[in-house]
Amino acid sequence: MSGHSKWATTKHKKAVIDAKRGKLFAKMIKNIEVAARTGGADMAGNPTLLDAVQKAKKSSVPNKNIDSAVKRGAGLEAGGADYQTIMYEGYGPNGVAVLIECLTDNRNRAASDVRVAMTRNGGNMADPGSVSYLFNRKGVVVVPKADGVDEDKVFEVVLEAGALEVTDLGDSFEVLSEATDLVPVRSALVAAGIDYDSADTNFVADLQVPLDVDGARKILKLIDALEDSDDVQNVFANFDISDEVGAELDAE
Repeated sequence: MSGHSKWATTKHKKAVIDAKRGKLFAKMIKNIEVAARTGGADMAGNPTLLDAVQKAKKSSVPNKNIDSAVKRGAGLEAGGADYQTIMYEGYGPNGVAVLIECLTDNRNRAASDVRVAMTRNGGNMADPGSVSYLFNRKGVVVVPKADGVDEDKVFEVVLEAGALEVTDLGDSFEVLSEATDLVPVRSALVAAGIDYDSADTNFVADLQVPLDVDGARKILKLIDALEDSDDVQNVFANFDISDEVGAELDAE
C-alpha cells in the first residue's frame, strides 16, 4: 500500500504484517520467483532479485522457501508458474486515484477479484491511462533509524547517487529517487554501512488528496480488500492522511 503520510506508511504496514503474514510471505515468494526468471539466479548480477530476497529475509520468510523460489524461477527446480504483471486503474472514495498492480497466472481471476473489491468498497474501475498519468515510477528505499544514522547522514550518503529527497517516517527514513537510480542509491547505503529494510520501484503521485477521518477509513478499507487478493501485489493511491487524522483513527 502506498499513500502519503507517516501514519499511513507505518501503521498500515505493521497491521498488514501482523494480520496477513501468510499472504505477505506468498507475495514475497512470488516476487522472488519472477525476479529470478527475469534476471537469473545470480544475485550479484540481478539487483531486483537481491532486493526481493533481502525484503523477504527482513520479514522472516524461511530461507528454504526463498531458496526454492529462486530455483523455480531460474528453472532449476520444477513447479514455477507463468506469472504476468497486469495493472488496473480506478477511483476510490473521495475521488482518490488507485493503481492496482497484479502478478498472476490467471488473468480472469485477478480481474474478478479487483472488480469485486472495488465495487463493494466504494470504488469504480477506470479505463487504462485515466489514472496512471497522475503517478510516476520512483525508487523508494526504506532505512530504519539506528545509532549514528540520522536524516542528514542518510541524505549525505545518497545525494550523489541520485536521491531526490529523504523523508522522516517516524521509525525509519524514506529515500526517494528516480527509478533508474534505485540501485546506485541502495549501493551507496551499503557502501556506507547503512542498513535498509526494502528497496523497490513504486508509483508515486505528484499530488495527494487530503482525507478526513471518514475518508481515510473508507480508503483503507478498500485497500485492505484489494490486498486480500492473492493476485494483487501492490496498491498505489494518491491520498494523504495527516498525523491528526491518523491519531483519531488510532483512538477508535
